[in-house]
Parts: sequence; structure tokens; C-alpha cells
Amino acid sequence: MPVCTGRDDAPAMHGPLRKNSAFTWPAQGVNSISDPLLAAIEPPAQIRIRNLNVSDSSQPPKTPAPRRAMSRDGAGSTAVQSVQIDAQSDGQRIDNFLLRVLKGVPRSHLYRLLRRGEVRVNKGRIKADYRLRCGDVVRLPPIRLGAAAPPARVPEAQLARLDQAVIYEDERLLVLDKPSGLAVHGGSGLSYGVIESLRQLRPGRELELVHRLDRETSGCLVLCKRRSALRELHALIRDGGLDKRYLALLVGELPRAELLVDAPLKKNVLSSGERVVRVDPQDGKPSRTRFRRVERFVVGEQVLTLVEAELLTGRTHQIRVHAAHLGTPLAGDEKYGDAAANRWLKHYGLTRLFLHAATLSFKLEAMARPLRLDAPLPQDLQRVLGGLGQEVRDL
Repeated sequence: MPVCTGRDDAPAMHGPLRKNSAFTWPAQGVNSISDPLLAAIEPPAQIRIRNLNVSDSSQPPKTPAPRRAMSRDGAGSTAVQSVQIDAQSDGQRIDNFLLRVLKGVPRSHLYRLLRRGEVRVNKGRIKADYRLRCGDVVRLPPIRLGAAAPPARVPEAQLARLDQAVIYEDERLLVLDKPSGLAVHGGSGLSYGVIESLRQLRPGRELELVHRLDRETSGCLVLCKRRSALRELHALIRDGGLDKRYLALLVGELPRAELLVDAPLKKNVLSSGERVVRVDPQDGKPSRTRFRRVERFVVGEQVLTLVEAELLTGRTHQIRVHAAHLGTPLAGDEKYGDAAANRWLKHYGLTRLFLHAATLSFKLEAMARPLRLDAPLPQDLQRVLGGLGQEVRDL
């Protein structure tokens, strides 16, 4: 059964949010019993580095693309091939591997091949999120390729915006304060996303996403330039060593100052074709989110709660579904939220999901101490809180 546990005496955070303010780690010893993840990581120094141009002359060899037979119109088709996975591709998701080696094939077609079982690993069917291991043998079916279309050009204004959004970069990593409204990948009617934009900004780099953010979610997004760093970060995620904290506005009141939601989640497809995530105690994957109250707003009969949400696992839509499971959905959530409350909040300027990846902390083997990065709450969300706070003061 889904479990919610919490403490009424947990320390709450109070006070108005200042422009460009960032949360800091609690004093050592705070939450040492209820928060083992915090207890395991000492408060790291805050590091903010922007726009470093670090050269890397030791790039690993690229996995060769499948052979193709060309036709007169420039199109072609691939032959059936078996590709053995080397160290370069170890740890990569199969869907991302296919996107890399089958350039020009639409993303939707690749996912269709995976669903049909035409792409196989070690002679077995696999799902799109399967992570390749060194030595795996991938069967690539014959694929009809159209003439290669030139990549979509990202507008210069968008490139400049993303360049300014880089909050950390070294020879292995790039961390971005992703703007709301920008998908991590192009496709599904979108000409470009974060990956396409950054590859245009950093030509020649094999940038890979470490994790994902929904299109409407803003904040810290980590990408790797080297597969070794990607494998290490994925191992940290599996072992709970990547600390991710979000700011979210809940419609309703969090019943305790601190609350742990332990409710398994499962992806579902509705009859309409819409993909959703539901709490499923029998067949869902283990999913845990810790919510901490930051500030409470009461406007008339409506209560809203600003919370810090800490991901202890990393499932799709996890914070959104767990918040809705509590009866306090995220403000501005069109999929899992309260439609009436969302309409009311538009009067305060909320036109998107109120969810922001605010802080990120981790330590790779080569680092002397943990790296912590902060993305300030965007101005559009600050204005919403300012409007709600003014209403409270005027009552």
C-alpha cells in the first residue's frame, strides 16, 4: 500500500523569497534521523561557474553508423546488422543509442521498432529505457532511410538565451538552468530542444542527458560530454547519491511540515492514447518523494503551500503524481491538477506548471568535495508568489 509518513515537529522554513535567492543546506545534524540522504553528504561549498571553454582532445572513437545501400534519389536502406557494444556505449539507453547510430530516422519510427521487438539485444526484446552493457549484441533491422534533411537551425536568440543559462561547465559536465517551455529533445512537432540547441552551441560534442525535465519544468539539467561521466552519474542516481531538490506550489495544505510519500508508480496509456502515470501498489515501481513546507498562503478560502520536494527515486512525473496522490496537486498542472484552481491562479500570472529544479548536489570520484549548483526561482514564478503574498497582507 502507498505510505505517507511525516513529522509534525519538522523544522519549517519561513520568510519571503528574495529575488535570486537560493536555498542553503541545513545545519549539520538537522534531520539526521529522518533524512539519511542529507546525513550522508556533508554540506558542500556552493560552486557557480559559467561559460568555461575547456578543450578535450581525448574524445573516444565514435560507434560506426550502420552500412546503407544508396538509391538514385539519395535515400537508402540499411541491412540487418549485429553491433557489439563497446565501452563507449556502455550504460547508454537503447533509444539514445539508436538515435545516435541511425541518424536521420524519425524518433517515432525508432520507438515503433522497439515496441514491435524488431530491435533486439542478445536475441531478446527490450524496452526503450534498457541500458546497454559492454558486450551486448544489438540487432538492427533493415530500415528505409529518406534523404538526409538538414538539421533545424535554432534561432540565434534561443542560442544566446541557452548560453546565458549555463551555470556550470567543465571537461566532463555541463549543467544548465533550463528555461520553462523548452523540451529536452526535439520531436512531436518540435523542431528543436535543449540537445539540438546545445549541440549547435558546442559543435563536435557528444552531449548526453543524465536525466530529464518536463517541458514546462525549469531549473537544473545535467548533461555529460563523456560516457565515463554518464555511467558514473547513472550509478549515483541508482545509489541515491544525486541529491535533487525542487520548488513546487501545491493547491491545498501539506498536512505536516515534512512528509514522505512512498507510493509505487506505473506508466499507463489511456484509450485516447494519452500517456499518464498512476499510483499502482501492485505493479508500480518503488517511488519516494519527501515534501517539506516552505511557506503557506491563505487567500479567501483557498490554501496554497510552497514546498521543497526531494526526489529519493526518479520516476516520470513523480513529484506531480505524488502531490496529486496527497490531494494537493501542483499549481498549473494541466494533466494531474485542479482545473478550477489553475484558472483562478491565472489571475496571479501563473500560466505554466509551478515546478522548478532548484538545487543539485553530487560528488564524482575525481572531485575533492561535493558539487552543489543552484538555479534561482524564475521571475515569472516569483511574481506569482509576490501576488499571493500581497493578497495575504491585504486581508
